[in-house]
Amino acid sequence: MEQAASGAEPAGTAGGDAAETLDRPLPEGVRRRVVALVSEAFGGLTVAELPAQLRQYARFTPNRRTKFAGNAMAAALESDPLFRQRIGERIVHSQPELASALESGSPPAAADPVDVAAAAYVLRPAGWVKLVAAAGEEAQRADAERADEEARRELERLGAELAAARSQTKSETERLRAELEAARKEGEALHRKLRSAQSDVKRGEAALRRVRAEAEAFRAESAAQLSAAESETRRIRARLAEAESAVEASRRAAREGRSVEDMRLRLLLDTVLESAQGLRRELALPPAASRPADLVDAERPGRMSPKDVAARALSEMDPALLDQLLALPQAHLIVDGYNVTKTGYPTMPLEKQRLRLLGGLAMLAAQTGAEMTCVFDGAELAAPVLLAPPRGVRVLFSKPGVTADELIRQLVRAEPPGRPVVVASTDREVADGVARAGARPVASALLLKRLSRV
Repeated sequence: MEQAASGAEPAGTAGGDAAETLDRPLPEGVRRRVVALVSEAFGGLTVAELPAQLRQYARFTPNRRTKFAGNAMAAALESDPLFRQRIGERIVHSQPELASALESGSPPAAADPVDVAAAAYVLRPAGWVKLVAAAGEEAQRADAERADEEARRELERLGAELAAARSQTKSETERLRAELEAARKEGEALHRKLRSAQSDVKRGEAALRRVRAEAEAFRAESAAQLSAAESETRRIRARLAEAESAVEASRRAAREGRSVEDMRLRLLLDTVLESAQGLRRELALPPAASRPADLVDAERPGRMSPKDVAARALSEMDPALLDQLLALPQAHLIVDGYNVTKTGYPTMPLEKQRLRLLGGLAMLAAQTGAEMTCVFDGAELAAPVLLAPPRGVRVLFSKPGVTADELIRQLVRAEPPGRPVVVASTDREVADGVARAGARPVASALLLKRLSRV
C-alpha cells in the first residue's frame, strides 16, 4: 500500500535490489558518505514519511543528526526499501546527472568513486554491488597511496633530522672530548693539590692533638687547684663563721651584763629549785619536821606502795608520758621538724607541713609552759624562709653545710647538765646522740599523738 502511494520503484533498482547483495561490510568511507546523504535528505521529508525509529531526530541539525543517528539511519536505509526509495528520490532531485549516469550503467569517470558508490548504494541500479566494491577498493588504494606518501615524507623528514643529529652529535662529541681533556688536566692538578692539602691537614691534626693534650693537662691542673682553693675557702669561711658566732655571743653576753656560764648556772639553779618543789609535791612531804610517831611502821592512807608506783609506769607511745616530761621544771622540748612532719603528713607541701607543726607546738607550749625549739634542715634552701615564729616556739634552720641533726646535737650540748631536755625524733642516730649528751629522746609518733589532742 505505501509502495503504491509513493510511486513505483524504478525497474533497475527493484531488479538490482532483488538480485544483488553485498557480501562484505560497506567500506567505511562509503558508509560515512551514505550517512551524510541521508542526513542531508532527511530534512526534506515529513515526520510521517520517516521510519518510526528516526522520527526523534527530525529536528536535529544535519551535523548532530550525523553524529547521533548515523547507525540508526544506516540500519533504516538497509531494512526499509520505502525509506531508501524516498532518499533516492531526493538524490535524483539533487544530483540528476549522477543518477542518470548510474541508471545508464556508465558513471562519470571524473566523479569521486566514494560519491558514486554512496549514490549507487542508495539508488541500487544494476551492478551497484560492483560499483560499491570498486569504490571501496579505490578508496583503499587512495588511502594506501596517501599513507605511502605520508610515510615517504615522514621518512625524508626523519632522514634530514638524523643527518642533522649526526652532525650535531659529531660536533658535540668533539666539544666533549676537548672538555674531557681539559677536565682531566684540571683533575690531575686538583689531585696534586689535594695530596698537598692532606699532608697539611695531617700535620695540623697532629699539632691540634698536642695542643689538646696540653690544654687537657692544664685544665686538670687548674681544676685541682680550684678544688683545693674552694676547699680552703670553705674551711676559712667555716672558721670565720665560728669566730663571728663566738664574737656575737660574747657581745650579746656583754650587752646583757652576764656571761654564758652565769646564764647556764642560773638556769641550772632554777631547775634545781623547781625540781625540789616538784619533788616535794610529788612525794607529798609534810612542811614540818618529822615526829616520833612518824617513825612507827604502819600503813597510812594515801601513801603509795611499791606496787602502786609500778602501776604508774607509762608506755613509750602514751601521750601522757610526754606530758610528764614537759611538766618537769625548766623542761626544753627540741623537735626534729621535717622528721616529725614527714612521719605524720608527708604528702603535704613543705610550707604547709611547717605551718601545721608550728601551730600545734604553739598550742602545746601555751598548755605546758615548757620551752620549745623546732629545728628544720636549711641545707637546700635557695633563699631565706619568710616565716613568723608562733608565740612560745623558737624556729631554727640549719646553716649551709650543717644538717638539722647536727644543729639538734649542738642545742643539746649547749644546755647545762641536769636540765630536762626532750628531743622528738625518729632518727635513731639523732636519738642515740642526744641520749649520750643527757637528753631524753621520744618518738615523733608520740609527739604527733600528743598534738592531735591539742
